[in-house]
Amino acid sequence: MADIDCNSEMTNFHRDNVTLSKNQQDEMRTRRNAGRTRLENGLIEAEKPQPKEVESQGSYMMRTMVQDDANDYDIDDGAYFATDDLKDEAGAALTPKAARQRVCDALSWDGRLKREATVKRNCVRQVYAAGYHIDIPVYRIVKTKDENDDPVEHYELASGDEWTRSDARAVTRWFKSLVGELNAGESDGSQMRRVTKLTKKFARRAGWKAKTTSGICITKLVVDDFQYSAHRDDKALRETWKAIDKKLQKSTEIDHPVLANKLAQAGDAAVTFFRTCLSGALKTLEVLDTSDCSRKQAREAWDDVFDTDFFSKQPDKKDDDGGGGGGKNGNGGGNKGSAMAVTSVETARRNDGGGRFG
Repeated sequence: MADIDCNSEMTNFHRDNVTLSKNQQDEMRTRRNAGRTRLENGLIEAEKPQPKEVESQGSYMMRTMVQDDANDYDIDDGAYFATDDLKDEAGAALTPKAARQRVCDALSWDGRLKREATVKRNCVRQVYAAGYHIDIPVYRIVKTKDENDDPVEHYELASGDEWTRSDARAVTRWFKSLVGELNAGESDGSQMRRVTKLTKKFARRAGWKAKTTSGICITKLVVDDFQYSAHRDDKALRETWKAIDKKLQKSTEIDHPVLANKLAQAGDAAVTFFRTCLSGALKTLEVLDTSDCSRKQAREAWDDVFDTDFFSKQPDKKDDDGGGGGGKNGNGGGNKGSAMAVTSVETARRNDGGGRFG
């Protein structure tokens, strides 16, 4: 059985087609900061208390956002209010919906934005003409005492008509701690982040993203079944997908990473759709297991999986002396300078010095 080492192609794809450019990151940061200023000014105008904290969370903070052709990006920027500050003029506690409405009104107070903020079930959403949107979940800070009578606090999200115990920052800490643990050892800790982003990119093609499961569900699946492969993101990605597919064939339930509940239940339609797409991708990639698989076939398979032609357009050769010319099997003649040699499964390695990529 041959193994076509496509790590170079996958690395380039992650860099060029998955990771957000600096300009995109800067623009979203500018939008986020503008949203915070708008919220602050709107609450001042309405003579309402400011949040005690406003903190970004989710994929923005975990650095797992991926490129989207339609600029369909969202930044989660949670607003955390003291419980006593979420009261009406009569001193009565605001309902969860009223708390979200207060934030929505503050974002819309001057009417200058073309698209007004809207109240959603779990957040207030501000959409921008370029396609970006900022989701502002509204939390209240609840102070209690523990068994030793020491003060403690937790956070409750204004969700629908209820205050639900939640803190998305804990999810961010969960993910970053796992990346940190891997980085502290021999493994390339950033590989898990790359595999997460590549999986999200796969799941969010134009015809799928409205049907597939959420980014946090995908992240949890990757973390639970991540398969490390030294200097081989292509192999790590495929083996991780195999492990996820095996799990989802048994059940579509996905546990929440920090709370004692489920991100998805058995029979969840969005997770089922993702599983179907993933199974199809793994079927396409079976060509990589055939003894006569060529580099052209391997690249075409990855193109099919990611709905692109990026892999097939990658250069065939990367020589130490920068020379050109092809060779048999489409791998640049198999010279030692090639970063993508065809090898056995047991000995597949990059020979261009490896390295880590974020």
